[in-house]
Amino acid sequence: MSTHFIHDNFLLENKYAEELYHNYSKNQPIIDYHNHLSPQHIAENTIFDNITKVWINGDHYKWRAMRTLGINEQFITGNATDKDKFLQWGKTVPYTMRNPLYHWTHLELARYFDIYDLLNEKSAESIYEQASAKVNSAEFSTQNLLKKVNAKLVCTTEDPIDDLAYHKQLASSNFGVKVSTAFRPDKAILISNDGYNAYIDTLGEVAGVSINTYSDLQSALKNRIEYFHANGSRLSDHGLEHIYFENFTESEINTIFKKKRENKELSSEEALKFQSAVLLFLSETYHEFGWVQQFHLGALRNNNARMHRVLGPDTGWDSIGDYSQAQKLSAFLNALDSKDKLTKTIIYNLNPADNEVMATMIGNFNDGSVKGKVQFGSGWWFLDQKDGMTKQLNALSNMGLISCFVGMLTDSRSFLSFPRHEYFRRILCNLLGDEIQRGELPNDMEWIGKMVADISYNNAKEYFNF
Repeated sequence: MSTHFIHDNFLLENKYAEELYHNYSKNQPIIDYHNHLSPQHIAENTIFDNITKVWINGDHYKWRAMRTLGINEQFITGNATDKDKFLQWGKTVPYTMRNPLYHWTHLELARYFDIYDLLNEKSAESIYEQASAKVNSAEFSTQNLLKKVNAKLVCTTEDPIDDLAYHKQLASSNFGVKVSTAFRPDKAILISNDGYNAYIDTLGEVAGVSINTYSDLQSALKNRIEYFHANGSRLSDHGLEHIYFENFTESEINTIFKKKRENKELSSEEALKFQSAVLLFLSETYHEFGWVQQFHLGALRNNNARMHRVLGPDTGWDSIGDYSQAQKLSAFLNALDSKDKLTKTIIYNLNPADNEVMATMIGNFNDGSVKGKVQFGSGWWFLDQKDGMTKQLNALSNMGLISCFVGMLTDSRSFLSFPRHEYFRRILCNLLGDEIQRGELPNDMEWIGKMVADISYNNAKEYFNF
């Protein structure tokens, strides 16, 4: 048996788990249906200068850990050299034990660089040199990194104003991995945000619509959905605290939007009504185009106002929120279903206290028309770890059909994050293997193996139908 920390049977605790992983899951292709990779880097087949640029820059998971250890911001997002930033990360890694970063770090070093040494303060310089020498070569270009992990589809996330130039470039190239995008129109929904009117002006310019009325806004958004659809998009994505659902009239929404365009202050009730109206309009439009809609719910963002002013969003100052989720989500899905305009839907939950809420909610709207039509998405962000994924799998199993689950995604900005699929698959296989060993599941490898292969790849392939 290997003496390396990362070895063939990492996280696999018995022979059944090993058989499920190695025979049914390990070699399945990857469909990464939601991430934040740069389409420009993919289209231009970027080669990074060193390991820091591809592995640490932009990774707010690592940044939070380094700050917690007391490392100065100079070595995180500041002007320190790339090597010095890596050395500080290497110093941090041993302190991340029992955080998923420890597992991810060593899986990524093993899978991309064949480095099995533990990363720590002593080994950091040598690992920096080894990894950087490989990164700075054609073999480690962005496109080759995606091929290396057997990715079949990667789906980035773009704002409605994006021209999708890099997606067009990729569509006309001979790159063997399909690259699509998810439409993320949150800036058009969140009417109380700073800069909302300036954003709407830009949206109007891009859509060729002068946006003066709410009807104009609807026209502009539908124009951009048509544009994304014509360029291969079949998904939307929303990152919201919770689903909005307030009763409103068309007259009220027209008045609210007019007030905003005249730079008048809105009440919180007016904002919620408007957000409800736009979200329903968008979801009905997604149904019209046959898209999958995704809702990432429950993040409390930008908690540290001082650092948000300095570094901006998505730099490591977010946490789990404790919003009320069930009632509005139910009313929203019901409103769409009542009109037969509920499209395929994936709901991601950030608060583990709401796992069972989400697992039971999806069953209310799985109407037999599509296998797994409404999905409880995989553990994400703070729940993207062994315990979080296991709890999501258990809640879904106990209250739904785990066999219909569309599986894992990276939700990452890093081209080295794809071993998260392996991590998920190992956890899934170990969970099932453990229950076979205890006699809670039959030793029916043909059927359980098929279920593992479906969750790893086949269900997503069927569900997204790219």
